[in-house]
This record gives sequence, C-alpha cells and structure tokens, in this order.
Amino acid sequence: LAFRDVFKAGTSLYGIGDLTALAGDTHKFESRYLDGLVGKYPEDEHLYKKRSPIESVDTLSCPILLLQGAEDKVVPPNQAEMMHNALLKKGIPTCLKIYEGEQHGFRKAENIQDALDSELAFYGTVFGMNIPEAVSLKVENI
Repeated sequence: LAFRDVFKAGTSLYGIGDLTALAGDTHKFESRYLDGLVGKYPEDEHLYKKRSPIESVDTLSCPILLLQGAEDKVVPPNQAEMMHNALLKKGIPTCLKIYEGEQHGFRKAENIQDALDSELAFYGTVFGMNIPEAVSLKVENI
C-alpha cells in the first residue's frame, strides 16, 4: 500500500510500519532477524528507511485498517499506533483496533472472528456497501 498504487483499500494485520524503530524494539529472539531480510543495522539504515511505510506516508492514498495484538513482542503495538497517527495526520481514512491478550497473530477465536468481521465492515464503509449485521467500526477521516 505504501509503495504501489494498485489497491483501493487495505488491512494491516500486526504489520511493520517503521523498520528502524523495529530494529531497536523487537524482542531478543527476533533481534537479528531483520539483518537477513533488510541488511545490518545501523550500517544499512538507508535501506530500513527506504522500505518503511512510515517513511512513505506521502505516497499513501487509500484507506487502511490496522489490526494489532496488544502484547505483540515481534511487532510491538507502537508500530500500528505510529502508522495510525501518520494516516490521521494525512487525512486518510483509517481505523486502529488493538486486541487485548493477543500477540503476533491472533489466537482467541472471538478475536479472529472480530478481526474478520471488522475487515468486512471496514471495506463496507470504505466502498459504501451495506453489510447486514456489520460490527460497529469507527473509521476516522471518512
């Protein structure tokens, strides 16, 4: 969504917004994982910035739903919060839902169901579709 103009709306499930921040935030087990995916940090900081959606907010143009686990240690909630704030500031329709008791990947059946229902409600709101019995969802900047 940040690097291509292909989609009309999207959903980020516990996604990375800022690779630079993640390099210092992630838990010990994942701490060197980005070295193989992006490059060594801080030596390759320019790649981290180039590939971080938060650094490309100016090219974002479509509504984005952010779904995040409150106890995610792989991609901490501040990643979704930073993206949400940046989208709000730019005036892009967005919604952030943080699920208590969830980590990186939702495990509780009720949260999995709510995430799917929220995604459907989000797309319904964004595209002006009537979704019968849709969950209540506050999409800001719409």
